Amino acid sequence: MATKTLRTPILPVTELEQAEFCRPTEDLEARPLAEEMGAHIRWQQIPTEYLHLNARQLDERIGAARKQLGKRAIILGHHYQREEVIKYADVTGDSFKLSQQAAAQREAEFIVFCGVHFMAETADTLAGPRQQVSLPNLTAGCSMADMAPTDDVLDCWDDLARLLGEDQVLPITYMNSTAAIKALCGRNGGIVCTSSNASQIMEWAFEQRPKVLFLPDEHLGRNTAARLGIPMEQAVLWNPFNRLGELTEEQIRDAKVILWRGHCSVHTRFKVAQVEAARERFPNVTVMVHPECPKETVDAADLNGSTEQIIKAVNESAPGSMWAIGTEINLVHRLAMRNPNKTIFCLDPVVCPCSTMYRTHPAYVAWVLEELVAGNVVNRIEVEPATKAEAKLALQRMLDVTAARTKGWDKA
Repeated sequence: MATKTLRTPILPVTELEQAEFCRPTEDLEARPLAEEMGAHIRWQQIPTEYLHLNARQLDERIGAARKQLGKRAIILGHHYQREEVIKYADVTGDSFKLSQQAAAQREAEFIVFCGVHFMAETADTLAGPRQQVSLPNLTAGCSMADMAPTDDVLDCWDDLARLLGEDQVLPITYMNSTAAIKALCGRNGGIVCTSSNASQIMEWAFEQRPKVLFLPDEHLGRNTAARLGIPMEQAVLWNPFNRLGELTEEQIRDAKVILWRGHCSVHTRFKVAQVEAARERFPNVTVMVHPECPKETVDAADLNGSTEQIIKAVNESAPGSMWAIGTEINLVHRLAMRNPNKTIFCLDPVVCPCSTMYRTHPAYVAWVLEELVAGNVVNRIEVEPATKAEAKLALQRMLDVTAARTKGWDKA
């Protein structure tokens, strides 16, 4: 067997850039793009005329372009987008919900996805043949998705197949992954999951094969395994920068869940000490965090759930209730704004929006829309046909499994 060259661990650029927007205040007001470009991150360059537009000018130009495009274009806004972008969205939601809804509106020729790269890929995978997807800022990636490069995952899959046999491990990828990783799952009997259905999907996976390779978020994988009662010594961490993931063959054979070493740069900021501080300050507070947080943080919280589950829990709670939330700050601010009769705050006292989401400035939205008016599709995201077919297979498996298990629970 050929010896693989070990590589020096390198954090994705998107991870290194995360701290650029962190600040000890809640001032997240949008400024002209030229001013925001002072942050030391990568920005996509667009025509100079857009760099100095203020909020009023952007409103006018975006409004005029939308009026001209009519139903030919739909704007999608992910929950983590800043309010200055969300206000232009026709539909808001999590990444998969948005992709489904856009694909269902076949009269929309153009899908402008205010999110990050993997989300636009999923939208293109599900879109109809006449629909074209644009990402306003091509530098809006995802640090978690970037932590699972295709070649590294293929090496891991080959190692596991050689050691265990291809019929012993089923790959599951979290929605926050590239189309290529979804395609790998699709062609190997695997599946996609979301943070809300991860337990259902992992249960199904164990009915198919004795082991699971969970990509790319180790924390969601670990928290899901714990929820299913899997001992933590049977959930091992694969380090792609070392031979056999820095594991022994015995550890791999004894494991039930093999976790890819990856994480969300936003959710790993939430710590047990922050939970304890919130409870000390407000004894009656309910702490709810996202399952992308480290296991010890999830264990310390009262509740954990997906973005949609967090929104539902807060919105349906009693007036006067108090919530400390461990998720992206723009969503927390939006929840507080829309629930003025409740106390809602972020666990992290330092405001750190998702740096990749945050670079979707309204100026980019104006540019993309005005180019569409002029007949130009800029920043188009296209998934290669074979990859699209295999990724769609993994996504469809998820829909089928979730529908079947939800129906079964309803009858129970």
